[in-house]
Amino acid sequence: MPKAKYVRESHTVMTEMVFPNDTNPLSNLMGGNLMRFMDIAGAICAQKHSNRIVVTASVDNVSFVNPIPLGNVVTLEARITRAFNTSMEVVVDVFSENIPAGVKNKTNQAFLTFVAVDQSGRPIEVSEVIPETEEEKIQYEKALHRRQLRLLMAGRLNPTDTEELKKTFFEHSASI
Repeated sequence: MPKAKYVRESHTVMTEMVFPNDTNPLSNLMGGNLMRFMDIAGAICAQKHSNRIVVTASVDNVSFVNPIPLGNVVTLEARITRAFNTSMEVVVDVFSENIPAGVKNKTNQAFLTFVAVDQSGRPIEVSEVIPETEEEKIQYEKALHRRQLRLLMAGRLNPTDTEELKKTFFEHSASI
């Protein structure tokens, strides 16, 4: 197994400006363009962690909370939350900034899963993650549950296969 790495070692910050060709008819960044930016930032982070080529395996829910207007600067921060055998979960936080007005706010967050592959495209083992901060430790713990839900949604896991999912799907309904 590759040597474990700290979350900070693969932390990635990517900055883009919203130009007219990036926008919808309301002059806001199109959702698909934002998702592309998030995928790139997440992939760079996962590559830094694994030292390998990575492919996107899944993107969890992306909610478009606040629009990002034309001319704003978009900053994406990507961090590994947890690594499994060959996959890594990455959280990408998105901030929009109107520099002349001095206004910056968080607009989006999404969890993406990447798989490290060798030159032939076969999955390859990745380093474990060492969380240091309290937030990193919380994200690390919650990542297992998110992974189980992703596997359940993909039909690759039965809800009775894990204690956490049994509690989520069966214990509550038994008490109703």
